[in-house]
Amino acid sequence: MPETERYELLIVGSGEAGKYMAWTMAKAGHHTAVIERKLVGGSCPNIACLPSKNIIRSAKVASFAKRAEEFGLELRSLSVNMAGVQRRKRKMVEDLIQLHLDRYKASGAELIIGSARFVGLRTVEVSLNDGRTRVIAGDRVFLNIGTHAAIPDVPGLAASQPMTHVEALNLDRLPEHLVVLGGGYVGLELSQAMRRFGSRVTVIERGPQLAGREDGDVGGALLELFRDEGIEVLLGTEVHQVEGRSGQRIRLHCQDTNGEKIVEASDLLVASGRTPNTRGIGLDRTGVELDGGGYIKVNDRLETTAPHVWAMGECAGSPKFTHVAFDDFRVVRDNLNGGNRTTKDRLVPFCIFTDPELARVGLNEREAKSRGLEYRVAEMPMAAVLRTRTLSEPRGFMKMLIDAYSDHILGFTVFGVEASELMSIVQTAMLGDLPYTALRDAILTHPTVAEGLTALLASVTPKAVRRAA
Repeated sequence: MPETERYELLIVGSGEAGKYMAWTMAKAGHHTAVIERKLVGGSCPNIACLPSKNIIRSAKVASFAKRAEEFGLELRSLSVNMAGVQRRKRKMVEDLIQLHLDRYKASGAELIIGSARFVGLRTVEVSLNDGRTRVIAGDRVFLNIGTHAAIPDVPGLAASQPMTHVEALNLDRLPEHLVVLGGGYVGLELSQAMRRFGSRVTVIERGPQLAGREDGDVGGALLELFRDEGIEVLLGTEVHQVEGRSGQRIRLHCQDTNGEKIVEASDLLVASGRTPNTRGIGLDRTGVELDGGGYIKVNDRLETTAPHVWAMGECAGSPKFTHVAFDDFRVVRDNLNGGNRTTKDRLVPFCIFTDPELARVGLNEREAKSRGLEYRVAEMPMAAVLRTRTLSEPRGFMKMLIDAYSDHILGFTVFGVEASELMSIVQTAMLGDLPYTALRDAILTHPTVAEGLTALLASVTPKAVRRAA
């Protein structure tokens, strides 16, 4: 075995939290090594967040082109060149990788490309891509090893070689008929994009609605959107067996309340959850414990059960968003520098980048009811916001939950054009603990989507009065 090399900081995984930890600590003078198996910068700039939004933007342009006459434009023909779509995306990824390499060089952190396996406490053996092996130990170790797409245990599914988001985002061809298993954010985004490029698309969701964690009105609005765009949606449907091979011809044996159903298609995309990358890397030799789902057990400071070992991002069970992984980094960084930050009570926003977008921060009605909270609801169609008329994008609605006995904002959901930006305004107010009246009474620029908040909140019912016990 090679001689052990020692570093102050050893970071396994160069995703969002890992890379910022490396750049920050190395720049501060700490001897730092980062081990990355394949994707410099992690999944977000390579195969997930940014590539998907790049592809979605191309699909949006295709949608605009099909609506050209609506905007007073005349197009004689339209065709989609998937190879061209991919060239644009790959150029963006190449530029992002170079940006990451430049930051590593500037920070002084050593980036090591290879597969790491723990062989002892805070010590890994790294199999380099050139066939060599290095053994590296860290005084402090940070795990940022992420997750990967889960393939359900359905007979014939794995043998059919289905796509995950990784393969779907690299397609140089257009599927004739794409079946998507899962009605969560990955399935929703890619289903719509592929439909807009010209594929026939069928979404199979085992639950009763799309976006199963959201309120029923959200699921209903997404279903209406998909059906209007010609996407077939099968709700309450279980897949029991898969035959054939994705990319050629597949048959899915399904079951719903009406009985058995056969779905035939050319391609299959699985978008039904994530699995942590914690198995088979020797964590049992480190004192790092896992929970029942294979995620790394951490406390609210992201410390593992092993001394001087932290876990950040999805592998630690944090919400599966890049912006949360970045905040995990900030929690650990600040605590290393004498702070006292935790992951408790974080206000975590999210956005599904369908068109229009779905964004939420804070509680929805389902969650508020489960907590036994009393609330008021302010709801308004996006068509009532004049900016949507100028954009010809009137679909959707916005909804705010306000405490029944105070003016405290509990949560905000918006399905509509520029939803992510609108949601961020409400998130800022919630972070500042502003009453909803501060937004209601603000002077917001006309014509913007944001000014819809004043109209939304103008009709909030008066506060209730608590009865004496």
